[in-house]
Amino acid sequence: MARPVWSGALSLGLVTVPVELYPAVADHTIHFHQFERGTSDRIRNRRVNERTGDEVGQDEIVKGYDLGGGDHVLVEPDELDEIAPERSRRIDIEQFVELGDIDPWFFDKTYWLKPAKEDFAKAYGLLLQAMDRSEKAGIAKFVLRGKEYLAAIRAGEGVMVLNTLHFVADLRKPADVMGELPEVPKPRPKELDMALALVDEMTAPWKPEDYRDEYSKRVEELVKAKQAGKEITHEEEPEASADVVDLFEALSRSVKNRKKPAKQELAELSKADLEKLAREQGVKGRSKMTRAELEKALKAS
Repeated sequence: MARPVWSGALSLGLVTVPVELYPAVADHTIHFHQFERGTSDRIRNRRVNERTGDEVGQDEIVKGYDLGGGDHVLVEPDELDEIAPERSRRIDIEQFVELGDIDPWFFDKTYWLKPAKEDFAKAYGLLLQAMDRSEKAGIAKFVLRGKEYLAAIRAGEGVMVLNTLHFVADLRKPADVMGELPEVPKPRPKELDMALALVDEMTAPWKPEDYRDEYSKRVEELVKAKQAGKEITHEEEPEASADVVDLFEALSRSVKNRKKPAKQELAELSKADLEKLAREQGVKGRSKMTRAELEKALKAS
């Protein structure tokens, strides 16, 4: 079982519940060590004194704020803890908002919140059900690992979910990042209608389990192949199609390609294509169906 990354208290009015914070997302990134090419010599990162070259232990390191001109203000870790003693141990819900009112742009990381003590399970459950019934999120601020976070607390998966949010000051406007934006011409009505038709054709129920991290899978295959002394190849990416001057024609062809095949055409598709089509049309239980069952379900859809 994972260890909590933070423990303290969740507070709503006069109700206070000791809670523990657990990460809700696992990092499946494949990590590599660094080696000098042509050798078996490992490259390591170390904290060293730039004047003496001596390695410095973590306990001997303090933080320094750069004032410019080579001057710094040195700050001890304990001094940072002292300036926010309450907020570093409490999550105080300041208000509730409609969850749909929070733009996805603001969301950062997701955590689970659980009661730290069984004695507070009743109070925890009461707050959880109130959030679930209202479909609202509580907005709060708290300190985690020396940084203050804005957070949205809501009900989900039978527990409280805490999403850290970006502050407005952290968000960068498109023009600030990309500079001057090109003027977007107004589309012709028939082009917009065809684009909407393409969106409709590509619309399907959200099934997150249908999506996989293909790149990590390929990295694992590469590592296993090299370990076994084999070469590994993948299909080449298709060449980029030539520019289509007529946007309407391009959209029309896209819609035509997305259209459901006629009933008699299903027999010509491979089982993999049938499963893909079933996924796009939201057919349930498709992964366990035989080819005949897939064709029948698609004909009925």
